[in-house]
Amino acid sequence: MLKLTPLILMLLYVLAMWFFSAWRLHKELNRYSTPLSDGRLTPLMDRMSRAMGVPPIRALIHEVAPVNGLAAPDGRIFLTRGFMDKLDQGEVTPEELASVIAHELGHVSLGHSRRRMIDFAGQNAVRMLLAGILGRVLPGVGAWVANIVATAIAARLSRQDEFEADRFAAALLIKAGIGTDPQISLFRKLDTLTGARAAPPAWAMSHPPAAKRIEAIQAQEARWTST
Repeated sequence: MLKLTPLILMLLYVLAMWFFSAWRLHKELNRYSTPLSDGRLTPLMDRMSRAMGVPPIRALIHEVAPVNGLAAPDGRIFLTRGFMDKLDQGEVTPEELASVIAHELGHVSLGHSRRRMIDFAGQNAVRMLLAGILGRVLPGVGAWVANIVATAIAARLSRQDEFEADRFAAALLIKAGIGTDPQISLFRKLDTLTGARAAPPAWAMSHPPAAKRIEAIQAQEARWTST
């Protein structure tokens, strides 16, 4: 039991850090968010809620400039003010923003937020364990190697979640009569909207490349229509 004490303490520390991060995010979202009530989006959200057989979908606006969507650990769905500004400027359509909401609903429905708590703990445990081991074998670079390994694991799991949420969104959009065209068209312009710069190495990317996501949606839709 004594031999396991350092590992147990490490896991408890990692979990405490995750809960602190979740609490801080919850506090920030409460402070800088307002209800989303937009006549351009509400009818589309109602169509999606009817397709899912659930009460009306509610979303909020996170009052920050970056273009993004967010599924909070408590299940709430957010669009940023930056995304709403793009809608006002005509750079995105209501249907494209509906596809973002559908994607975030996928994260919530598939339990990604809860699973990420476990992933977060596991990845940080791996990072700390490898740093301790490799630090003895490779002084000076052990922690660096451990960080690369943990980052690669986290990025791979995140990419899997994104593909799953895309698939959920595609199915919901089709069932709601909106279709996948807005989802695909948004991915084609996403890098421009977000001002994305040079992409990190493939192994470190938390989101799949837009082209890969489009390809996966089209392939999935083809399988659905052929059955």
